[in-house]
Amino acid sequence: MADIGTEQRSKAQAVASRLWNSRWLLAAGIVAVLTVYVFAAGYVVLLACAVLLLAAAMLPAGVARQSAGDAAAIEASGLQHLSGEYLAAAVADPLIIFDRTATIVHANAAAFAAFGGIAPGMSLSLKFRAPEMQALLDSILSGAAASDVVDYTEKLPVERAYRVSASSVGHGTDLYVLVFKDQSEARRIDRMRADFIANASHELRTPLASISGFIETLRGPARNDPAAREQFLQIMQNQTGRMARLIDDLLSLSRLEMKPYLKPGTEVDLRQTLDSVIDSLGPLARENGVAIERDFEKGPLDVPGDRDELFQVFENLLENACKYGQSGGRVVVTIAHSDDGPEPGIDVTIRDFGPGIPEEHIPRITERFYRVDVENSRTQKGTGLGLSIVKHILTRHNARLSIKSEVGKGAAFSVHLPAH
Repeated sequence: MADIGTEQRSKAQAVASRLWNSRWLLAAGIVAVLTVYVFAAGYVVLLACAVLLLAAAMLPAGVARQSAGDAAAIEASGLQHLSGEYLAAAVADPLIIFDRTATIVHANAAAFAAFGGIAPGMSLSLKFRAPEMQALLDSILSGAAASDVVDYTEKLPVERAYRVSASSVGHGTDLYVLVFKDQSEARRIDRMRADFIANASHELRTPLASISGFIETLRGPARNDPAAREQFLQIMQNQTGRMARLIDDLLSLSRLEMKPYLKPGTEVDLRQTLDSVIDSLGPLARENGVAIERDFEKGPLDVPGDRDELFQVFENLLENACKYGQSGGRVVVTIAHSDDGPEPGIDVTIRDFGPGIPEEHIPRITERFYRVDVENSRTQKGTGLGLSIVKHILTRHNARLSIKSEVGKGAAFSVHLPAH
């Protein structure tokens, strides 16, 4: 009963407070009501105005401010109840919380997926034995640094490179956090860039050194030797042609990399395109003693794409078949509809019957400057970039390249193009 009485007194005090805070509103309202009464002379109007005035006075003052304050209070309450586990789970990178003894307190799902076999209560020093990780833990736990960063490589199950940052959690919590930022893709791109520069420099340096040597010979011992001069000039012309082809391929590859996701907007007739490719490479095929056979399916063979780029793809594949598969004496070009794979489309297969490609080389054959037989490739005036260009063009066309080969039985390069 005492509680009920107290509650009623609190309500009465609140009502009185609201009336007092609205005293000037009430005064103005009374004047307005009397004015209406004098001029309208209506008790009903007077009563209605009085009721509205009293209701307005009873409304809490600063409703908007109270609502904003209530919202802030609710938000603060929610943040107070939000645990560290939820915050750790919201981080996409592997995250581990540990205490002053370097014992794991909590690890998010990304950490479990990346490192496996970690659990609360496990020692970080035993889990990460690399010297750089030990030094990082010692630096943080000793208080020598509030935060620190090291590079760490996880060897198993696959090699991954991480940038690891460590810092304390708040003040006086005796908790610390490790965050692992995956740098593997960035490192792979850096290695590819370095390899590309090294390979390109090597490919250009070799013919330049050859030309420089022949120039010195022509200025010296072979100055008055017409036969030697003619031979050396022919070699120099071949070397400059090789450099020109290499530069053209580099520029072509660069242009393609600038627009890898550009969607072609025209239709290409594969029958007509392959006929043009075969006709253009007819002299090369005859020179190498290779017969090109057609096996085209009947009916329309149209696909969305860029004709010039697809012409470059098939020209490159057919030229390789004529050069490196010439011992087989023939090359078969096949076009057929295919229902295999995630979407229907058209397959173009160029098959030779030459020496074939060893299985260990197939996964890397589309890499820049990668060659199965370096000497043979250079003899055939290859730059090592043709299949890399093919791969980039097919990526633009949402197409794919598959390679099947058996040593001694030739190789088949198949291009799957989506129909629509």
